[in-house]
Amino acid sequence: MDNKDYLESILPHKKPMILIDDVLGYSIEEGWLRSIVKISSNSQFFDKKLGGISSVVGIEYMAQTIGCYAFLKSKREEPQVGFLLGTRLYNNKSALFKENETLEILVKEVFSGNGIVSFDCFIYNQGEEVASAAVNVYQNEEAGALNV
Repeated sequence: MDNKDYLESILPHKKPMILIDDVLGYSIEEGWLRSIVKISSNSQFFDKKLGGISSVVGIEYMAQTIGCYAFLKSKREEPQVGFLLGTRLYNNKSALFKENETLEILVKEVFSGNGIVSFDCFIYNQGEEVASAAVNVYQNEEAGALNV
């Protein structure tokens, strides 16, 4: 099973909309997960004229990393649909994630209650923070019944 197949088994997405490349590590007890994204000309949303991907897509990298964390925390057999409620304080140091960059995404759970979970999220390039945000998501038992 390649990494995208594994990610398809834990995220409620299908190829080609799985944007992250792998899970690097996680601790449910400590409330964090790290993923990786390798930017290439074959990456979804790659703009050949610009030579990269708009850094706004970083919010989706964060959301998919949160989706991996939610699945692993839930210990379910099937991924569930979750909803991105909002992003606050998205701070990016560049307008573009450039070809051949390898990004590491870190999400840290900071609050959870009534199906709402808040995360502090960070994107690193070669150890340097290049983007950060506070991301709020929602997931409940009935979400799976929605036909999205």
